[in-house]
Amino acid sequence: MTFHEMNPTVKFVTVTCLMFGLAFMFNPWTPLAVFIGTLVLQSLFANVSWKRWGLFMIPFLLTAIGTLWTTLVFGKASSGEVVFVLFGNNVTEENVRLAVTLALRVLAFTALSLLFTLTTDPKRFVYSLMQQGKLSPKIAYSVFVGFRFFPILKHELMQLYETHALRGVRLETRLDHVRHVPKLLIPLLAGSIRQAERIAFSMEARAFTGDKRTTYEVVPVTRSDMLLASLLLLLFGVSVWIGIR
Repeated sequence: MTFHEMNPTVKFVTVTCLMFGLAFMFNPWTPLAVFIGTLVLQSLFANVSWKRWGLFMIPFLLTAIGTLWTTLVFGKASSGEVVFVLFGNNVTEENVRLAVTLALRVLAFTALSLLFTLTTDPKRFVYSLMQQGKLSPKIAYSVFVGFRFFPILKHELMQLYETHALRGVRLETRLDHVRHVPKLLIPLLAGSIRQAERIAFSMEARAFTGDKRTTYEVVPVTRSDMLLASLLLLLFGVSVWIGIR
């Protein structure tokens, strides 16, 4: 029983509910408890590279620090005991409480988002949205085509660079590569249009018309999914209790 095996739609709805509930919590203890609890659940029920997690966390940690700083410096003046003076502004206990709450909320949102992102296969997520979320196959398969286009575009771009190099175009530095991009846009666009036409003909030849279709890969909702969702909801309930007691 892991978050990797959890039904993606159930996981998405649960995480979204937690984030929505956190938006209405204005004490620092609730987001702090959610952040720590999410890390504990992730370590117990997920196989995630913590090094990779830490790299993803860096920009959001900087965002949290920026939120803390700007709220302290530019926050609305409020009555209460002055804790310290910052750039001539009186920072009260209420200002510090609000700044810490917003910063911890950013970290809690990020932890929940990374829990979902790092443990969810995009393919299973789209299949699950079609089966449990009743997502239209037109939209679902459009997403699949979009995922497929990124490596194709990268491959064609590298081919264009190599073709131009064979014709004597020397690109010594990164700046040379950037300046050369406009000359590649038109052939890249033409190639993308050709690929889109081929995919459209291929889907039509396989009777893809957007009507109801059978499913080869079934993504069921199991007891384990409900148990993991209950653990996340229990975490939020305990965090709210810690914040209001």
